[in-house]
Amino acid sequence: IKARCCSQATRARKSTHLMKLTVGRGHRAATTVARRLAHVPAAAAGRLRVDDKLKAFVDDELLPGTGVAPSKFWDGLSSILEDMAPRNRALLDRRDELQAQLDAWHRANPGTPDPTAYAALLESSGYLAPAAPPFEVCSQHVDPELALVAGPQLVCPVDNARFIVNAANARWGSLLDAIYGTDVLPGDRAGAYKPERGAAAFGVAHSLLDESFPLEGEATWSDVTALSVAMRDGGAASLQLSLASGGEASLRDGAQFVGFLPGVPTARSVLLGKNGLHVELQVDRSHRIGATHAAGIKDVQVESALSAICDMEDSACTVDAADKIVAYGNWLGLMRGELSVPMSKGGKEVLREMNGDRTWTSAAGPGSVTLPGRALLLCRNVGLHMYTDAVMLGSEEVPEGIVDAMVTAAAAMHDLQGNSRVTNSKTGSVYIVKPKMHGPEEGAFTAELFSRVEGELGLPLHTLKVGVMDEERRTSLNLRQMMAATKERLFFINTGFLDRTGDEIHTSMEAGPMMLKADLKGAPWYSNYEESNVDCGVALKLVGKGQIGKGMWAAPDDMAKMVRDKGAQLAAGASTAWVPSPTAATLHALHYHATSVKEVQGGMAARAAEIASRASSQAAGLMTIPLLPAGGKSLSADAIQRDLDNNAQGLLGYVVRWVGQGVGCSKVPDFDNVQLMEDRATLRISSQHIANWLHHGVVNEEQVLETVKRMAAVVDKQNLGERGYKPLAPSFDGPEWHAALELIFKGRDIPNGYTEETLSRWRRVRKAMEEVEEVEQLFSKDAGGGKDELKKPAPEVQISPSPPPRPHA
Repeated sequence: IKARCCSQATRARKSTHLMKLTVGRGHRAATTVARRLAHVPAAAAGRLRVDDKLKAFVDDELLPGTGVAPSKFWDGLSSILEDMAPRNRALLDRRDELQAQLDAWHRANPGTPDPTAYAALLESSGYLAPAAPPFEVCSQHVDPELALVAGPQLVCPVDNARFIVNAANARWGSLLDAIYGTDVLPGDRAGAYKPERGAAAFGVAHSLLDESFPLEGEATWSDVTALSVAMRDGGAASLQLSLASGGEASLRDGAQFVGFLPGVPTARSVLLGKNGLHVELQVDRSHRIGATHAAGIKDVQVESALSAICDMEDSACTVDAADKIVAYGNWLGLMRGELSVPMSKGGKEVLREMNGDRTWTSAAGPGSVTLPGRALLLCRNVGLHMYTDAVMLGSEEVPEGIVDAMVTAAAAMHDLQGNSRVTNSKTGSVYIVKPKMHGPEEGAFTAELFSRVEGELGLPLHTLKVGVMDEERRTSLNLRQMMAATKERLFFINTGFLDRTGDEIHTSMEAGPMMLKADLKGAPWYSNYEESNVDCGVALKLVGKGQIGKGMWAAPDDMAKMVRDKGAQLAAGASTAWVPSPTAATLHALHYHATSVKEVQGGMAARAAEIASRASSQAAGLMTIPLLPAGGKSLSADAIQRDLDNNAQGLLGYVVRWVGQGVGCSKVPDFDNVQLMEDRATLRISSQHIANWLHHGVVNEEQVLETVKRMAAVVDKQNLGERGYKPLAPSFDGPEWHAALELIFKGRDIPNGYTEETLSRWRRVRKAMEEVEEVEQLFSKDAGGGKDELKKPAPEVQISPSPPPRPHA
């Protein structure tokens, strides 16, 4: 162990000199250093070399019970990689080729381009794909949570077991907790339970029930003192509500009464429904909360997150085989229905498990109503640009997304074959979200990959469904063609506006300086992007077969504003939108009660001619580059510095947690100490925005370095007392610091502006250094060889902020 870690120490120190590595615009030019930082023991697996622990996980944990032998799995993966890895590389080279043409054209034609000439460039280069022949989305066997019922969608890193179990269980959430514990209800919510605040929370809940489930006449839910169920001939039931006035009331729409759990003298549970979603009123006068309510209601449970994305990509931090095994293992546990997490609650140790389904007596007649107790689980794999050394083909790293597809599908076979304690897909499908695809040829590649995986694992054709993230500019401009390439597997299109903003900056890097970051969402490209996505989904008949999705609410502590604003996404035609927490899912679910997405989308479909007529104007808007007027000369120095401060602080705040602590997604305080959900997409925006302004002289190198150092002190202060935090100042010499500088000063040259390669490489440096520190402590009393090597100080690092020339692939 000591010998290995001495070697690791040397490698880690050498890696600190890598800031001067040449990072060109092309993917080939992005030197892979990760391999140098960790020894990867390899096990023979057919023609592959596989990390021995990853192979053991697949052979001993993943595959038993699927009917797939290890030799079949590895031979199948090897066959797919032999055929498709070179084509994966060719698609990345095509990205570089197109980017080089755009860069050259913008250098020759700086500033806002002539629309006709710019469109001609995009067409002649192939950036704009030929129009697809007439088609409709024809996906089959899609679960109703995606195809038929509109509702919130969670996104959660799959490498965090506690988070992902909570996300799976977020199908139902307490409305009272969501109101009491957030700013939806003004006032002090800290400390012990406050009865007066609890009563106010009930008041808000009553008003929401009045909106979704109004009572006959003038009665309101605040008047109700008891809930009882009257049985009728034939087994049907009706809901009778006793009022404080001594009278009775019933629902204005009796069909909203869906089910109940009988009790004496009143029902223990009443299930109501609207727009395909449900609310459960739980009654227990002996409960400490129920005892305070006139009708004995102890909780209002809202059907919340209909689906949850188990994320292996932007919100996760998986940089090596060990990290991937954790992520794969958690996905496997979810597909077996057995993932659990020990937790401390109320001073007691409890085991948090995946919830079972819920059953009520049907109000419509004899029989029962059973609803899922968990969100439908989807898995987001990594993009085509990610490579891994956990599996090697000869001496070459392989596309990580291909490995992801095989493991994701194999794990889901436990669910498909009934080996799971609970059922995920009731229609026999596996849902894989595919991010960061550029254009329809990459969509076709993904569809073929899924076919190959199905063949190797013995799954029926089209078992694997694809969710297309509309988050890259070339996909937005060719979304119809992308949908045509995936039409038999498509289960959602989603506007990932954060990554889309980063790509907007990077694609037009040479055109000129970009608008202030806060102004980018107000530019023409953004509104046309959001509108075009919905129009394509409606026009191409995705409705009824999949979702039209909208992006994340990034302020998890500002739930009052979310409740006010996020309903607009449904009015625009979305059938789902992303939320950052189970609590947010519960509150966002109320928007789906207030707005019938089915009616909105139906109205849009009836205006097919209108939708078709605005496609050309949307394309023109999408091609409008969000440049600063007059090259930014009208901006004040204060406005420039404020934007630079904001970008630098957000960038550092995220990088220190990703590189230093292995946290892929978390609440990060911004420059004004407002907590925001940050992941690699927000980092992409900040790094690309600074790189763009630096390139065009809006800011200079000295100003950027001074700002980053000053913001480092702010970030250190914001993380004061954070367990495991490694300060940036005063040394400015850790992996976190070097990663941040690389993202800024080489951001213009990093392929597509993606942050993953830089973050992963420096995270591996940090992990190696931590391993050295552990062994130093182990052998602190050892006077033998190796100690001196461990104790040698790392050489001082000289870093020039000047970016290198921009070679192309």
